[in-house]
Amino acid sequence: MKAITQASYGGPQVLELADIPTPQLKDDEVLIRVRNSSINAGDDVLMKGDPYLVRAVFGLTRPRVKVRGRDTAGEVAAVGAAVTRFEVGDEVYCESSTGSYAEFTRVPEKFVARKPNSLTMEQAGCVPLAAVTALQGLRKVGKVQPGQHVLIIGASGGVGSYAVQIAKGLGATVTGVCSAPKIAFVRALGADSVIDYSTESVGAHHGEYDVIFDIAGVDDPQHLPSALKSNGILVLAGGKGGKWLGPMRRSGGAVLAATFKRQKAKILAASRNREDLEFLTELFDAGSVAPYVDSTYPLNDVPAAFEKFESGQVRGKIAIKI
Repeated sequence: MKAITQASYGGPQVLELADIPTPQLKDDEVLIRVRNSSINAGDDVLMKGDPYLVRAVFGLTRPRVKVRGRDTAGEVAAVGAAVTRFEVGDEVYCESSTGSYAEFTRVPEKFVARKPNSLTMEQAGCVPLAAVTALQGLRKVGKVQPGQHVLIIGASGGVGSYAVQIAKGLGATVTGVCSAPKIAFVRALGADSVIDYSTESVGAHHGEYDVIFDIAGVDDPQHLPSALKSNGILVLAGGKGGKWLGPMRRSGGAVLAATFKRQKAKILAASRNREDLEFLTELFDAGSVAPYVDSTYPLNDVPAAFEKFESGQVRGKIAIKI
């Protein structure tokens, strides 16, 4: 099968289109003919091996998993002997840990959900990692309730574009944070108000928010707790950082600052979850949440797709057509 592989860490130039063997199924796995995928910040991190902390988990000198990509949308091509929920031909979506910039990928049945009827394959391929991260950050960690005021930092990106819509669906008043050229896009997502981070500090909004969901990390994290209400929750899901620890040091500073103010600061560690995907399916089919596809690239042009992703000019998601 054809797949985008990498033999070393680095920029988009390390990605190569190659012919590799089709994955061999285990009894509890589903083989998926991948039709669409997308780019997530985590894919960029694993491609570069930056911060170095990720190399301790995914390979010290080169990535153990050679195929990039995690988001998956396609049809079931084969099922393992123990699989009971799917048949060949079923349309599904999920997150793959063995690489999805490929014609086929294998995924344990427990992580696979049926594709929403309302979404195209291209749209469905832009959902799993980003939308589940947004849902878990807001519902599980942030515990957003109707009537609360939620601030989403990084509202125009993959996770952020879902977070704005999901928070509105949970009954919250939403303020998004983004750059000036993306303000209209974030308003179109449903945000009640928008902050341009280049001209206004989140920390200046003292005691205004019940939940702050920090995806992008553009503000000094130690200033964020001052924008929370006395019983507010700060959810940290990424951001910039140093070469060794990445956002971990930054997140630790925010947690410490919140502790001194007797507030809650929590680091989100999103995980694959079929039930969350099925909940999202209901939202998609009800029309309350929609994927926003910025642009689409074919499999053989994935390096160019990463260059676009790294430009910072993306609104929503970059789709990959297999």
